[in-house]
Amino acid sequence: MIYKKIKDNILYAGMNDCDRLIFDELIPLDHGTSYNSYIVIGSEKTAVIDTMYPKFTQEYLKSFDENGIKKVDYIIANHGEQDHSGSIPAMLEKFPQAVVVTNAVCAGNLKEMLLIPSDKIKIVKNDEELSLGDKTLQFKIAPGVHWPDTMFTYLKEDNIICTCDFLGAHYVFEDVFAVPSKELERSAKKYYAEIMMPFATVCRKYIQQIRNMNVDMVMPSHGPIHKNPNYILDLYEDWAGEKGKNLVLLPYVSMYHSTTEMIDYLANKLAEKGIPSIKYDMVDGNLGDLAIALVDGTTIVLGTSMVLAGPHPAAFNTVYLASVLKPKAKIASFIGSYGWGGNLFGKMADMLAPLKLDVIEPILVKGRAKAEDFAKIDVMAQEIYNKHHELGLI
Repeated sequence: MIYKKIKDNILYAGMNDCDRLIFDELIPLDHGTSYNSYIVIGSEKTAVIDTMYPKFTQEYLKSFDENGIKKVDYIIANHGEQDHSGSIPAMLEKFPQAVVVTNAVCAGNLKEMLLIPSDKIKIVKNDEELSLGDKTLQFKIAPGVHWPDTMFTYLKEDNIICTCDFLGAHYVFEDVFAVPSKELERSAKKYYAEIMMPFATVCRKYIQQIRNMNVDMVMPSHGPIHKNPNYILDLYEDWAGEKGKNLVLLPYVSMYHSTTEMIDYLANKLAEKGIPSIKYDMVDGNLGDLAIALVDGTTIVLGTSMVLAGPHPAAFNTVYLASVLKPKAKIASFIGSYGWGGNLFGKMADMLAPLKLDVIEPILVKGRAKAEDFAKIDVMAQEIYNKHHELGLI
């Protein structure tokens, strides 16, 4: 456990989980993660904002005794997912006078997921306030970053906002205050890509709301505390923006290297035209790396071999990821190689249809590419150049 004074009577009470390699059985972690909980001690009442991942509940509870926290009146649940709420049942046993404070949607989740009884829950509405004596908590309902039950907790007198998952990062640290670095930026970007990117429009709304509040500090539920809120807000504003960069993503899977040859050729042709590209091996690659690239890419050209008359399963995984993350990409196409026929691109195109991408004519080759096939790739590269130019990216 890490205990640290943030301001007078505001404590960080969190945990680094350095050994965690994957989150939600889906997201590979580069640096483990952190679970942040905050204790706010008012002149009359004490509140805990978010609790702890269940794996560390006993250590978390023990730390209250070790640090002289003898009573808790309110447990604020900004979000019902158990990496934040999982220790609430044990907290209610330890502090039976405590009441869980949350919004109506989250209350429903806590009842269903953690079996918390209704009489232990106080439901609050947007901008409702809760007095701790000389400190006031104000609740900002913020659905969609990233669950429908999310809210923020604003510490009025201290001008600090606790944003739950929003503006967070899967990142561990010794000092709870953020030190800007490429490593932290990558972790925050990967976190945004995998968790927040499907809700970019909503993110833009809350970025502006927090800017308008001119807070002194942002305290998320994963990753370090931001004493310079503009650092993370500026990054999020870029990532959540509607316009991509002059970048082409080339995810590929190739059983006998025919598709690899074509992807490599396209990458070289794009480079000659001043368009960077990122090649991503869909079998050996890290899905987190692809998610990061999807934050910025304007064009996606997916390369795949055919397996049993359809795309390689790894290609389906990638197309599904893109379809649910809803990146800002505007243009797409496919390159593929087959041996004896089938439908290589149709189902994948259907999966991407909700993204309303401008689709360039795909290139399908039997076996290895010949001169006429490379000529088609030349045309594709030129089309991508023209479209990037029209979008003002070149």
